[in-house]
Amino acid sequence: MSTRATDAPSPGPDGAAPARGRTAADRATAHARRTPLLPALAFLILVTQLPFVATVVISFLRWNALAPENRGVAGFANYRAVFTDPALRSSVWTTILLTVTVVLVSLLLGLGLALLLDRSFRGRGLVRTLLITPFLVVPVAAALLWKHAFFNASYGFLNGVLTWLWSLFGSASPPQPDWLTSTPLAAVEVALIWQWTPFMMLILLAGLQSRPADVVEAALVDGASPVHIFRYLTLPHLRRYLELAALLGTIYIVQNFDAVFTITSGGLGTANLPYTIYQTFYQAHDYGRASAQGVVVLLGSLVVATFALRTVSSLLREESAR
Repeated sequence: MSTRATDAPSPGPDGAAPARGRTAADRATAHARRTPLLPALAFLILVTQLPFVATVVISFLRWNALAPENRGVAGFANYRAVFTDPALRSSVWTTILLTVTVVLVSLLLGLGLALLLDRSFRGRGLVRTLLITPFLVVPVAAALLWKHAFFNASYGFLNGVLTWLWSLFGSASPPQPDWLTSTPLAAVEVALIWQWTPFMMLILLAGLQSRPADVVEAALVDGASPVHIFRYLTLPHLRRYLELAALLGTIYIVQNFDAVFTITSGGLGTANLPYTIYQTFYQAHDYGRASAQGVVVLLGSLVVATFALRTVSSLLREESAR
């Protein structure tokens, strides 16, 4: 009696399906899991990538609404104009100065508040909620609040405090500086610091609460002072969180438009990159150059975002390794 080979491979010694069968099943399972995500992926590409591609295409066009007869392909002329425009170079410096100042001061204030909230005291939950409130305010509303309620030369809070202080000494002529005219960039920075300090505080507070308690207790038992604990234990532990807060803050503040537009309207040397793009697009109606400016800003933001994603990945790896 002759034996006849079958097409299907025989199962292994443990009765399991062959490797080829398992691979096909895995592929089918993975396909079934990914299929429901395809509409969301298509929608994401539609609303994010297609506008970006359109912006890149327009950046290579000569397209000014004030001169419709001169429309055509510009090549890299818009990008050359972007890098040689004195107004854009000035806005780049303003953006760097604004971003560095806001990020550093917000980080320092956020670190101090996070250290305070890391302690146990009555009403800590209420205090934490109140400190988070500025970050929840709509950016335009926050800018209007600072512009009119604090910086206004006629009825603002700052000049009201000066009037009250001078009245204590019997003076009827207190100084009433026009804050928006004398210190315009500082006014924008103060409003942004007030709004972004809670964001930094939340990230650093999360880092403090993930600190190993047994290590701190051992250091206290060994006689370490609070200063030494902060310098040799807390600060090294917070390094990744400080980097993450700084990178995320940089990404958002570089793209800030609300505060500059609302408080100073880009005047007196406060025009940053987003406001300069706004001027090019809506006032000069030069769509090609405005698109090129937007692409340049986006590429710079992507560089910072790449470092932020790497920092987040390293934090997740550290947390999963514990």
